[in-house]
Amino acid sequence: AAWNVGSIPHDFSFGEIEPDWERMAPFLETAMNRVPETLNVGMKTFFCGPESFTPDLAPIVGEAPELDNYFVAAGLNSIGILTGGGIGRLVANWIMTGKPDMDVTGMNIDRLHKYQANHDYRAARVVESLGNVYKCHYPHYPMRTARGCKQTPLYSRLAAKNAMFRDVSGWECADWFAPEGTTPEVGELSWGKHAWFDIWKAEHEACRNGAALIDMSFMSKFRVQGADAGALLNWLSTANVDPVGEKDVITYTQWCNEDGKLEADLTVTKLGDNDFMVVATDTMHRHVEAWMNRHIRGSKSDGRFDNVTVTDVSGAYAQLNVQGPRSREIMQQVTSEDMSDEAYPFRTAREIDIGFGRVICTRITYVGELGYELFIPTEQAVHVYDRLAEFTEGPDAPLAHVGLKALGSLRLEKGYRDYGHDMDNTDTLIQCGLGFTCDFEKPNGFLGQESVQAEKAAGVKQLPKRLCSVLVKDTEAMLYHGEIVYRDGKVVGDVRAGSYGHTLGGSIGLTMIEPQKSSDEHVPITKAYIKDGTWEVDVAGVRYPAEVSLTPMFDPKNAKIKADSLMTLNLQASAARVLVLHACMPPGLMEIPYDDARRPKRMAWAVPVGVAAADGRPLPAFAPVGAR
Repeated sequence: AAWNVGSIPHDFSFGEIEPDWERMAPFLETAMNRVPETLNVGMKTFFCGPESFTPDLAPIVGEAPELDNYFVAAGLNSIGILTGGGIGRLVANWIMTGKPDMDVTGMNIDRLHKYQANHDYRAARVVESLGNVYKCHYPHYPMRTARGCKQTPLYSRLAAKNAMFRDVSGWECADWFAPEGTTPEVGELSWGKHAWFDIWKAEHEACRNGAALIDMSFMSKFRVQGADAGALLNWLSTANVDPVGEKDVITYTQWCNEDGKLEADLTVTKLGDNDFMVVATDTMHRHVEAWMNRHIRGSKSDGRFDNVTVTDVSGAYAQLNVQGPRSREIMQQVTSEDMSDEAYPFRTAREIDIGFGRVICTRITYVGELGYELFIPTEQAVHVYDRLAEFTEGPDAPLAHVGLKALGSLRLEKGYRDYGHDMDNTDTLIQCGLGFTCDFEKPNGFLGQESVQAEKAAGVKQLPKRLCSVLVKDTEAMLYHGEIVYRDGKVVGDVRAGSYGHTLGGSIGLTMIEPQKSSDEHVPITKAYIKDGTWEVDVAGVRYPAEVSLTPMFDPKNAKIKADSLMTLNLQASAARVLVLHACMPPGLMEIPYDDARRPKRMAWAVPVGVAAADGRPLPAFAPVGAR
């Protein structure tokens, strides 16, 4: 039960609370029966005192985001005797060196938000937290208390679509969508396949074969503005996020510390001179914000970042992702903007119209498909959603509502990383395979560049560990995290993040391979090392054969993301929409007139590649190779 939620009395050190004997007696009796001798020796003291519990049952550790050099070690969730020594050593080293030398992404104080200190929130959540301490921590357990405090602008619309909501850093987010006429329920918890496995599969495949509509409004968003904004972000970012003379571009980048170890994994969009938007994962919201503000405060001596403001705009924009091979076809029908590959290439970020709304549209993906991320002013979010949702209606709808469960499986098939889940602050950029994000030639370099360059120059053969994709094709095995990975019978790592790859036909995950776990000698982690080994993953005591790869197992050449030959034509002769089926270019080039509602009387050069059905009639399908 909650106790003194308002505040702990200042003189309460080692204080006691009068036991609730009616509530405690059955538990005490059971415990004493377990050790019968205790019934004979009697009891000198029955201690009943308060304990602190956190919203997610992880400790609260680290440097306070608001106050430099103020460190916290609290909230040990009734297992302080077990964890106190390790926490003490971690914090002491952190204070001495300025950086943690253990993974703290799941317990850093900056993961929590201010509203979680509210009286009512703590009073509601503490009871559930206490009850879960010694329970089995199932991967799909839904928190039941302190819910509904953060709803995206689309919550009601998605609830009407039968969304199963889950708590995502406090946000109510759609995990998957139950069929019409049913009630979305998690069902019996387990480590195997749940009753909604086929629903998840259908959403996953809808994105791979058509297009997905995903509400990702929970993402952390910051507007960074001012004369020194570009300089600040370019210093923090491994990539060049402030290219001279360019704007309307989004850049995937990493943030590192002086040691070249990771601090954040995010995108930076240059909207204009001195105007940027930083988008990071929900769990790193305050960490990213604090990292920027610390470097602004730290520059006071030289003044190089004096003219920068950081504004949290997470609630000011809804985020809707339209992802999949038919995403361009859909987007072109809701905007007057030219969405062709030539006019809107990968990494373009531009304000466009959708219906009556104005949205920031970035062409980028987190699922490995052609796709777009839309940042919509909150007041226009429902209107824009409604326009897009029209394409989800009907048996042959090109667009489907897709939840976060499918987002997770889609991104892991592609090997996309997620800081705080499969990467942490003990990993370097190169070990995680993210060296491609670095621009070593940009003016003034970036924080940690010297360390990153030194590791890169030494070569991959010197790396002590490397992040790899792992696939288990036995359909009974389910990967979540922590499963042990073996090579030739020896432990070489564990699964950091896992899901089920419906396209690949088995459980998929990311694993950090560390041969030194089973060898005193350095073992180079090369393609030959991966290819020549016999790999297994231990799932609940059973070792399953596995495949391991240094490159993504889905679309390793990014052909689906580029999708530069796909378009929808409106043939003037038949007035029927023709969906492009292929992108090959055999002899027989044809010139086809077609109408577009915004650009009539255009011509496309195409080649016949097959037959598509439109309104029940067979029509030739074409692969365009140009247009005017």
